[in-house]
Amino acid sequence: AGLLRTGTSVMDHLEGVGRGLPYPGPAVPFVAVPTTAGTGSEATKNAVLSRRGPDGFKKSFRDERLVARVALVDPELLASCPPELLAANGMDAFTQLLESWVSRRASPFTDALASAGLQAFRDGFWAAWEGGAEAAEGRARLAWASLASGITLAQAGLGSVHGLASPLGAFFPIPHGVVCGTLVAEATRANIAALREREPDNPALTRYAEAGVLLSGRLFRDAREAQDALVTLLREWTERLRLPRLSAFGMREEDIDRVVANCRGGSMQTNPLVLEDAELAQVLRARL
Repeated sequence: AGLLRTGTSVMDHLEGVGRGLPYPGPAVPFVAVPTTAGTGSEATKNAVLSRRGPDGFKKSFRDERLVARVALVDPELLASCPPELLAANGMDAFTQLLESWVSRRASPFTDALASAGLQAFRDGFWAAWEGGAEAAEGRARLAWASLASGITLAQAGLGSVHGLASPLGAFFPIPHGVVCGTLVAEATRANIAALREREPDNPALTRYAEAGVLLSGRLFRDAREAQDALVTLLREWTERLRLPRLSAFGMREEDIDRVVANCRGGSMQTNPLVLEDAELAQVLRARL
């Protein structure tokens, strides 16, 4: 919709992979009606263009004219989603909420939405995924969590999972939500370990502990125990959802360096701290 009236190729107006020509407009007004609960793109000014292959790319471009005039979020549109799709997309929404919750750009506004979104995800995702008697209520909570994740990512940014998702989606036929679901536990572990070692006073450590309490519904002796419990819980989710490993999509050990070399785009800028190449490589290796 943003570039529909250009009369030329979209590539003419993309930076980095195209000619980068400015486009003065106008855009075509549009109504966003999400049929999955994952990206939250109905609430953002983001769009993504990708080309898959050895020289592939996955680029996000942003403009106020890409914001929908109206977003109609109807959870009943999720009723026909198969469990695998709900799992992948739901973990994308969850990852967006968690990453914006610990982001360097987090604010009281995004904190309130991210916290409420994480609670809605906790209370609705599994009911929606299992498809039992409470599935309809679960879908409503999940749809709201996804919408909230779009708002929070637009304001606070994301983190290392989404940083790695760009080259992974460019080089391999791996769905974005699967990347999020399969990496979020190990990326969270890496962030917590690096923060403990290099930035023990970073507020993100407190946020991770709060997420551990919120998502598990348990109290812990101290923040460290709550952080460890969060990582354990996310690993359990990964196994329960049977999210595939990266090797299922053709990635090999020798591909790790190339992915790491291409992962430091915009999403990495709001990770709680700068992860070293070796730390990012270990995240990938753990899910290879």
